[in-house]
Amino acid sequence: MQDRFKNKFDGKNRPGKGTRQETRKETGKGSFGGGRAGEKSGAREKSAAGAKRPTAPWQKNAPQREPADDVCWGRQPVLDLVKTAPGRCTKLVIANNVRPPFLDELVDAARAGKVVYQMTAPEALDSLCPGARHQGVACRVTEVKLLELEPFLKNLPRDKPALIAVLDHIEDPHNLGAIVRSAEAAGAAAVVFPKRRSALPGGTVMKVSAGAALRVPMISVVNIARSVEQLKEAGFWTVGLDNGAEPSLWKESSGIQARTALVIGAEGEGLSHLVGKSCDQLLRVPIQGGVGSLNASVAAALGMFEWSKIHVA
Repeated sequence: MQDRFKNKFDGKNRPGKGTRQETRKETGKGSFGGGRAGEKSGAREKSAAGAKRPTAPWQKNAPQREPADDVCWGRQPVLDLVKTAPGRCTKLVIANNVRPPFLDELVDAARAGKVVYQMTAPEALDSLCPGARHQGVACRVTEVKLLELEPFLKNLPRDKPALIAVLDHIEDPHNLGAIVRSAEAAGAAAVVFPKRRSALPGGTVMKVSAGAALRVPMISVVNIARSVEQLKEAGFWTVGLDNGAEPSLWKESSGIQARTALVIGAEGEGLSHLVGKSCDQLLRVPIQGGVGSLNASVAAALGMFEWSKIHVA
């Protein structure tokens, strides 16, 4: 009996010491790993160490999408849009964390203008306006109505001062929006821009212009040089802003006519040779220091308000 008991429980036959420990030693696996699962785990670790993970969309270095051209966002631009051009609004979206008094003012304006509005989660605004500071409000709008130059000039009164801003291929929508905003503030009759190689009045332009792109007549043309000639035939004095011109805007501003077309060149390049040659007069904005040139929207604002100082103020 003792021999049988001894043989049954000796060190060689104990399941906890002999057989199982030898198996671990031979395989080199831990108590919870082994076989194909352990091999796959090791392969994943090597792969993770040697390869870069794809960029997640929420990471800062991921490429950001931009809001669609038919979307206007931001509290003040949207409020101005709903108040002044409700017919352009197809749908107003308001995050449910927007609070009074702004919420009351916006909803009242929407109801007065019969604009359809919807309260939604803030995440819906993030999706509608990716990468933009929408401030909890956005509005889908119809396309900006683009006019033709010739019919516009025929209907423009000839006995009153008029300023038209002509843009020679302004490609940055932020610059276009800023120019349109200044044009409205200075009392300009219209903004002329080319159909090609130019920013178009989309959502960014409406945002930057604070809705002015929906109120100032926007005229798209095929050829800027030809349009300058049309303006001259209609009785406009055409002034081009050129950093390389000798006469100064401050000294020559008294000669700016009541009916003036102010021509602003593209960012960096300035006026094209043909457009500059077509203008009646080239003037420069005098600047100091080593800046070299002004932003196109800043130069445009200075020129338009110089006209406004003489013929409107």
